[in-house]
Amino acid sequence: MTGPTPAPLRPALHAEDTLLARLLDGTYPPGSTLPAERELAASLGVTRPTLREALQRLARDGLLEIRQGKPTRVLHPHEGGLRVLAHLSRHGELGRMVPDLLDLRAALLPHWVAQTAARDPQALRAHLGTPPAESADPGLPHTFAAFDWTFQTLAAHGSGNALAPLLLGAFAEVYARAGAIYFSDAHRRDRSREHYRALHAALPLGPDAAGQVARSTSLDSLHLWEARRG
Repeated sequence: MTGPTPAPLRPALHAEDTLLARLLDGTYPPGSTLPAERELAASLGVTRPTLREALQRLARDGLLEIRQGKPTRVLHPHEGGLRVLAHLSRHGELGRMVPDLLDLRAALLPHWVAQTAARDPQALRAHLGTPPAESADPGLPHTFAAFDWTFQTLAAHGSGNALAPLLLGAFAEVYARAGAIYFSDAHRRDRSREHYRALHAALPLGPDAAGQVARSTSLDSLHLWEARRG
């Protein structure tokens, strides 16, 4: 039995997603200009007002420069926001993102864990004490990814930095996919349980100990991915 058919995208979102794909695959390279509105709308199968809505969204994300009375200019994708990251994750680039996500985690998570240990580690410690057990459940990688996401979320909120949960939340869509890839390997799951146990033990010892353990375990996750990927 198959699941429900996903609802189709609204025309403006469809146009935006298709245009973004063309920007990223080089159909419209950085520095070039987009075709005239009439031609572009026809190629996307949308009306010109719908096209303008999509163009405004992409301009807001820093991917296009809309100039009154002149062709719309394409900017470099690296100038765009995190919406580009989510799009790449949906279009075959996710595996290449995993090491970068793990590297970013190693840079940010130790500080959040240390701050949480200094402020109130109880919720984080309680969570780390109950990781998923190994099983034959085919959904286990997703269960593990959800557990790990909750761990990071508790650390971000517990840090007391109001921007930390917002920054982490921007990666939710990407991490849901990347985490399932990472935790598809049983050895990585076993090692992660060791990490959770080490962090669980370190949190009561104070921010320095908790931060050091968080850094070493985060770096170990990166090394483990590099050693066993594929």
